[in-house]
Amino acid sequence: MTQPKVIAFFPEASYGAALNCVGIAQQLRSLGARPVFICHPGFRGVFAEYGFPEYPLPSSGNESQTDWTDFINRHQDAFRQTPLEQIKSYVAPTWDAIVDTAIAAEEPLRQLLAQLKPDIIALDNVVMFPAIANAGVPWVRIVSCAETELPDVAVPPYLSGCGGTPENDWSLFAEKYRQAVAPAHRRMNAFLIECGLKARPPGEFLESSPFLNLLLSPDAVRFERDQPLDPKTHVYLNGCVRQEAAYALPAFAAHQDAPLVLTSFGSLGAMDVVLIKRMIDVFAVLPYRFIVNVGPWRDDYARVPDNVFLESWFPQPSIVAQSSLFIHHGGNNSFCEALYYGVPSLIMSYCWDGHDNARRAQDVGVGQRIDRYQWTDAALAAAIADLLSDQAMRNRLEANSATMKQSNGAAVAARAILDLV
Repeated sequence: MTQPKVIAFFPEASYGAALNCVGIAQQLRSLGARPVFICHPGFRGVFAEYGFPEYPLPSSGNESQTDWTDFINRHQDAFRQTPLEQIKSYVAPTWDAIVDTAIAAEEPLRQLLAQLKPDIIALDNVVMFPAIANAGVPWVRIVSCAETELPDVAVPPYLSGCGGTPENDWSLFAEKYRQAVAPAHRRMNAFLIECGLKARPPGEFLESSPFLNLLLSPDAVRFERDQPLDPKTHVYLNGCVRQEAAYALPAFAAHQDAPLVLTSFGSLGAMDVVLIKRMIDVFAVLPYRFIVNVGPWRDDYARVPDNVFLESWFPQPSIVAQSSLFIHHGGNNSFCEALYYGVPSLIMSYCWDGHDNARRAQDVGVGQRIDRYQWTDAALAAAIADLLSDQAMRNRLEANSATMKQSNGAAVAARAILDLV
């Protein structure tokens, strides 16, 4: 009997990448493959919950491994800054920490891959791990961030939040970005060369896979590139949404039949309790129902209005499907889920590619963006009301949703991966 093909997923230490990989792994499992997950220590149990084998990355004995919750907590002040200001205060330190992680993981990852003997390795990260390129099997790059991660002269600079037309702010951001990340980039290139790989151009930390690259970016927000990506090695998934258990909505003491608004800022954004409390005060006087993901800080909320329901975790896609509006941070998973289910987005970005998705949502008319901190109660209330009443936007989103569901990006990804075997 033929043994099932082993597909080893290695997502970065973020729930966005992790859960995106789960969606693809679910499809691979249905096609008879054996997906397994190599996970960072803090993600133990995440993949097992979906029935997948987990292989925690062993400790290298290097105490510089990054605690990302602590890292975000120490850099919260940067989230009040513009994307340009964040280059120095947040982006450069983040790349330093990412390079530290890649270097520390090299030997444990090499040993683990030798033990697993996968047929294919799927990397969902923003940095190269030489052990993967040197494993002797095809490897897949999954781009679960915004499409801006892959540079092109007609695409705004990654992490900039710039618009879709080349302007002076593009070159200004790109130059400051290259200067700020140069020290981390030099360390990364030295590491790559030491491991027998080629150095990367300035500002780039991960090359495209010569075998297969999967981009989540839905057609509705894709950019027209000056140099189109090779369709033989780059596959647009038109979204990629995992399967979740059905979620029964709670009964609300007020506005039970009103439109439902989901608010979630991701696993790390939930730590901004002051911001979310301020938003809940606005929600309390609006004629809608609100579900709010508050992460492990549920006990910090003493009073909850009758039209608001708080919880530490939700099967997010199952709630997005029942919502009329999704307020989020611009994480690519959240953005794609909103588009997949035809739900407008109100994006309050605070870092990384959330800025890019916020600008893109507004530019192509699938949502609005609002500054995460510089808003009045009236402005937030008006943005919510406008998006809930914008029928033209809703019609566009419904048409796009039908196309994305028909595309079935997770299944496309699974078949493309198995075609490599």
